Amino acid sequence: MIHSPAAVDRVLTAVESAADEIVDFTAALIRIPTVNPPGEFYADCARLIGTRLASCGFEIEYHAAEGRPEHTVAHPRLNVIGTRRGRNARPTVHLNGHFDVVPAGAGWSVDPFGGVVRDGKIYGRGSCDMKAGIAAAVYAAEAIRRADIALGGSVEISGTVDEESGGFAGVAWLAQARRLTADRIDHVIIPEPLNVDRICIGHRGVYWFEIETHGRIGHGSMPFLGVNAIEHMGVLIDRMRRDLLPAMASRTTGMPVVPDAARHATLNINGISGGQPVDGIQTPCVADSCRAVFDRRFLIEEGFDATKAEIETLLDSVAAQTPQLRYALRDLMTVHPVRTPDNSPVVGALSAGIEQVLGRKAAQVASPGTYDHKHFDRIAGIRDCVAYGPGILDLAHQPDEWCGVDDLVNATKVLALSILELAGT
Repeated sequence: MIHSPAAVDRVLTAVESAADEIVDFTAALIRIPTVNPPGEFYADCARLIGTRLASCGFEIEYHAAEGRPEHTVAHPRLNVIGTRRGRNARPTVHLNGHFDVVPAGAGWSVDPFGGVVRDGKIYGRGSCDMKAGIAAAVYAAEAIRRADIALGGSVEISGTVDEESGGFAGVAWLAQARRLTADRIDHVIIPEPLNVDRICIGHRGVYWFEIETHGRIGHGSMPFLGVNAIEHMGVLIDRMRRDLLPAMASRTTGMPVVPDAARHATLNINGISGGQPVDGIQTPCVADSCRAVFDRRFLIEEGFDATKAEIETLLDSVAAQTPQLRYALRDLMTVHPVRTPDNSPVVGALSAGIEQVLGRKAAQVASPGTYDHKHFDRIAGIRDCVAYGPGILDLAHQPDEWCGVDDLVNATKVLALSILELAGT
């Protein structure tokens, strides 16, 4: 759809005029320390977003993730959705952002929850991942209203919980409850921090699994009378390093995953525990149990079944060759890869907006990790979904995390133009 230059100019001018408000709202969101785990101050942040959306002409709904184990009296999982209807209910453009953040960690030179604005940057935990993105979504829609442009379709904006731990009480729960579904929503933009000139069209798959090796306790002075489960875990890890990792490194995905090293399959040891706790009093015992959690990122070309079968084959082979090695494999989490269709309207709209606002072609990338795209695609059935938003991906979860004010304003402009294109006038 081609919009008049006058209409486009009014929208872009409205974003520029709201720049201070966008920054202030981002800082206000940062100052609510919505740390996950355990899920602190979620209700406060949901209501701040809801109040701002209401002031921008949205009808507000709050959805508590009833039935999810994470949803407790101490740490309620409260999601918020705002809807602003146009002349028609459809098409509906939905912009979704998670407001939970990872713990601040050490190494900060500013208050991680101070919302400090300095030298053209907004600092704080969640500034780029992804509270700036939520602010950009809200004010993209608000700029259209202030420009006095009536949309043909509807706009929805949601603030959801727990993306950092999988999104199961957030987007997944809302999709399972049929609030987020292809029956109601046509296009989805998730303003994650993928850099302001890049559109993220999907992500690799995830297979988290646990291996436990079972030994036999014995006296530490006579280890030959026991079976050390830690040593056997070491044998398994060594075989993974020698046999599995080279095979994985030889595979390259056709998806534009960034950074380049993530275009290959990867395996990480997330954690390991065996034998006696190392703090406190020790007794001389052979470790009879050892557990390790692994994070296998698999390519869309590999698929989950082949990924798991490869691990099972290796484990069986090692056990057959190693006397007394016994193990158990347990699945922890599986996320299948997703990819936005090549003819995606939302990719086209964002590409045009990026070129108009930034004066350069948009790049298409895919994420090395997952985000809530997986739930919109797999549960809600909404294929026309991408991530695009302000912020530099490499700064997420880092000390002194920040988002540039210029990028925030420019991303808001791109989102506003994309809403115009997708919802119609």
